[in-house]
Amino acid sequence: MSPRTRTRKASPNWTLVACVLASSLSFVEGSVLSVALPAIRASYGAGAAEVQWVVNAYLLPLSALLLLGGALGDHYGRRRLLVIGTSIFAVTSLLCALAATLPILLAARAAQGVGAALLLPNSLALLNAAFEGEKRGRAVGIWAAAGAAAAAVAPLIGGWLVDHAGWPSIFYINLPLALGAILLALRFVEESREKGAGRTDYAGALLITAGLGGLTYALTLWSANGRWSTAAISTGLAGLALVAGFLLVEKRRGQQAMMPLGLFGDRCFTGLNLMTFLLYGAFAAAMLLIPYVLITSGGYSPVQAGMAMLPLPILMTTISPTMGSLAARIGPRLPLTVGPIVVGAGMLLGRLVSPDASYWTGVFPTILVSAIGMTIAVAPLTSSVLSSVEEQHVAMASGFNSAVARLGGLIATAMLGSVLGREDAGLFDGFHSAMTIAAVVAALAGIVALTMLGGVRMRKA
Repeated sequence: MSPRTRTRKASPNWTLVACVLASSLSFVEGSVLSVALPAIRASYGAGAAEVQWVVNAYLLPLSALLLLGGALGDHYGRRRLLVIGTSIFAVTSLLCALAATLPILLAARAAQGVGAALLLPNSLALLNAAFEGEKRGRAVGIWAAAGAAAAAVAPLIGGWLVDHAGWPSIFYINLPLALGAILLALRFVEESREKGAGRTDYAGALLITAGLGGLTYALTLWSANGRWSTAAISTGLAGLALVAGFLLVEKRRGQQAMMPLGLFGDRCFTGLNLMTFLLYGAFAAAMLLIPYVLITSGGYSPVQAGMAMLPLPILMTTISPTMGSLAARIGPRLPLTVGPIVVGAGMLLGRLVSPDASYWTGVFPTILVSAIGMTIAVAPLTSSVLSSVEEQHVAMASGFNSAVARLGGLIATAMLGSVLGREDAGLFDGFHSAMTIAAVVAALAGIVALTMLGGVRMRKA
């Protein structure tokens, strides 16, 4: 008998809709700030380091607590945690919109990250429980594509809102999505949990959150000042010590850890997550920098910068849903090798973006080629992670892989201070250097897939 316990009759299709709505909240918040950052910076008179924390205050708890979020879903019920996380996200979105000072905004953004850490892994785990075989692959493809498309179209919607209603309005768009997800989950989604699940590892969660916070703060100080100050070094060392403490706690807890270290004995699981860290770190840096540069020094309005990103959601929406099914037939190694290399080629084209270049000769080639690469990779990557572990570890694996993706974005954002602090021609010079580095990192992700994923197989049922 399967260890999964189901508590009520449900509709798989409505479950898919509910999970897409809930997860879209996280994906949207991860990208909509890109077009609002210049306005937020101006309204609070913030510096480059403070602008980085508007993004990273959200990414830090999200990346650190996704592991715990998946474990809590195993233990207490995934639908319950989805509803709780989505409710937290809705309330804190309202607080972000009403924040009178930057510290209040940062605190609300951090609480948003906590809500996202609860809803995101459980949305995918619920989806995995509702479908089987090739239908599961297609459902995961739709989930991944919808999330990526929401993240990509969010800058367009956010740009329009920033232009016409001010930056606080970008947080109001979360409220109807959250309400819809909660109502559908309560009505149509079947509860599932793992009997005997016990990875409620609060000590590990505290250590990894503090450790990543220390490392992020150190990298932010370094990137903003261009040197390793005493504060940056001491904070970074403290962060490393806390991360080491986290690993010791996880080793001692064994299979009851929120991140069982034994899973890393599997070459494919390790390779998939290393590839995720590299690819999503590179992609997050590009998706933050492109709209920021266009608005700050390229003469684009927020809505124009959002429109510049449109090739990404169009391709992700129309093509990516089929990639999950395709990977189930041919295996994921080929698309996971080709996709990141294509993304890297697109980022190299970022050198065409300049103050004098038109959209069609500068920005469009970069966005188009990068979008094609992500379209090839995103759905097979998500499906492969779920297939790389035993059924009882699905929620943990999805949470960990999502955490790794956000951790890549967290580290990338923390290292962008030297670019965000520039202006005019200097900003474009820094942008070109950053995009070249991102291209190399994305290509490395493809090499990881080629060399480490030879044995990964898609789960058929």
